[in-house]
Parts: sequence; C-alpha cells; structure tokens
Amino acid sequence: MSAVHGIAVVTGAGSGIGRSVALALAADGWTLALAGRRAEPLEETAALAGPDVDTLCVPTDVTSPDAVTALFAAVRDRFGRVDLLFNNAGSFAGGGTPVEDLDYETWRSVVDVNLTGAFLCAQAAYRQMKEQSPRGGRIINNGSISAHVPRPHSIAYTATKHAMTGLTKSLSLDGRPYRIACGQIDIGNAATDMTRRMETGILQANGQLAVEPVMDAADVAGMVAHMAALPLEANVQFATVMATTMPYIGRG
Repeated sequence: MSAVHGIAVVTGAGSGIGRSVALALAADGWTLALAGRRAEPLEETAALAGPDVDTLCVPTDVTSPDAVTALFAAVRDRFGRVDLLFNNAGSFAGGGTPVEDLDYETWRSVVDVNLTGAFLCAQAAYRQMKEQSPRGGRIINNGSISAHVPRPHSIAYTATKHAMTGLTKSLSLDGRPYRIACGQIDIGNAATDMTRRMETGILQANGQLAVEPVMDAADVAGMVAHMAALPLEANVQFATVMATTMPYIGRG
C-alpha cells in the first residue's frame, strides 16, 4: 500500500493505545515505524496491520538518547523522512503509592519515560522535520486527564503529564517557522492493561473504591487519526477523549 499521508512513528506501539493508534493510522494509509521496548509485541502489531502496510519495527528504550537517535536514523534510512510522531510511550509505575512512601528510583523511572522520553523523541522528530524536504510534520503527544486533575496517590504520573502540556505548548510555538505542528490528546479510561484495575474498583478522592467505566481504545485511535490527517495549516492543539460517565467532570 502506498502511503496516503506519509511516514508515522508510533512509540509504545506494542500494546494498548499505541497499538490501536498504529492500526488506525495503517487503515488510513500511513506507513508505520513502530517503537517499543520489546520486538515481539511490535511484530504482532505489524502483523495486525496487515501484509500490505509497510512497517518498520525498532525495539527502543525511549529513555536512552542513543536508542532514540538510532530509532530516527533507522526511519530516515528506510523511509527518508518523518511526517508524524505519536509520542505515546508511558509508565504508571508507583501508581497507588502514597507520596511519603514513593521511592526515588520509581519517581525517577516515571519521569525518565513519561517526560524525558517524550522530549527525546520529540527533539529527534523535530530535527528531522526541520531539515527534510518538503519541510515540516506533526507531533501528537499522549497526555492524560491527569494533565488536568490528579488521582489519589499518583504524584509521579500526574507531575509528568502536567509537564507534557508544557512540552506540547513549547513544541507548538517553536515549530511554527518550520511547519511543525504539535498537539496533545488527553485520554481518560481507555480499556487497556493499565486501566484493568478499574474493573474491580479504584481509589477515589473521598477514600472510597469505585468501579469506573472505560471506553474502547479504538475510539481514542480514531481521534488521533483525525488529528494526524489534518493539513499542517490546521492543528488540534488539545483534545480530551474519555469514557462519558467516568468521574472527571466532578472529580473531587
């Protein structure tokens, strides 16, 4: 299949939101570069995309500058350019741990993946988009409703997702001269392994446990695909997609 929209890099593409977005982009005609820690899940995503979709699987630790450099070099060598980065890799390590009990190593690991990893991938994509011809491209960051309001005992994750909003705004501003658009999708309660605990009850701000509704990850993927398909002269700066009745409006 020839690429309708161009070359898309998806991080965290081996499962969950990343896999769903990769499949939605493939259905829209994007050529895919799939990044994640382990090769096997990436190959599974590529297989699900189908034999007619041109895919490149690159096992990548997004916290490593060298690994991120190697990822984008591989994409450039194979496809010649980058038109889209879906900056999706993330960690909820330490979720459910009270502030006073959260160890430094866990805090550091969440910051490294969610913030530093996102920065490294965005920086590498930005450099490529700035120099390629035709110039430009789009970066879509995976935020979270935690970029707006926290859950109990989620300080590391919440802090990094608030920081993601600043990263998005700075990239959006700095990318203007080079036709680099940057937006953010803030996702709430998509059905993935990360949200499975919500099926049995999750801690609320009032100290009670409550089962929370979830939505299909494919609905999130459809929004990302829509954002990705816009011409570079148009941008969805921020979008919030969530299960309709989850406790976000009214969380407290």
